[in-house]
Amino acid sequence: MAVDLDDIDWVLIRELQRDGRVTFTELARRARLSASATTERVRRLESEGVLVGYRAQIDIAAVGIPLQAVVRLKYFGNHHQPFFDHLEASSHVLECLRITGEDCYIIRLVATSMPQLQQFVDDLARFGDTTTSIVYTETLPRRGPTAPLA
Repeated sequence: MAVDLDDIDWVLIRELQRDGRVTFTELARRARLSASATTERVRRLESEGVLVGYRAQIDIAAVGIPLQAVVRLKYFGNHHQPFFDHLEASSHVLECLRITGEDCYIIRLVATSMPQLQQFVDDLARFGDTTTSIVYTETLPRRGPTAPLA
């Protein structure tokens, strides 16, 4: 069941997505609320499962990881757990989406070199047919919705 959010909740969500380390005092100022009301609303959003965690974002190039790729996988068979286990064990994988259509999965991954990327994709090929695309730039970094969808 969807949580009913008002405009102030969306302001808080938007600001926390921009900076998950913002203080409650600063968040209150941005939302034009008192610090106590802001704290109460954020705690409610957490308890209702709207805010599900806070993460540090890193610049992958700054830590020596220059390559990012997207791999589409057409999965062979019906037993997916070995594939899930393979992804979970790999530090290369940033995210994996199960999708409809001709392909079954979209995997976003990183690598330090083309040979490393090739090895990872070759390892994935045991699960199905792959199509790999190299990411030039991240024109819109991953984000959540910042307002109700119309």
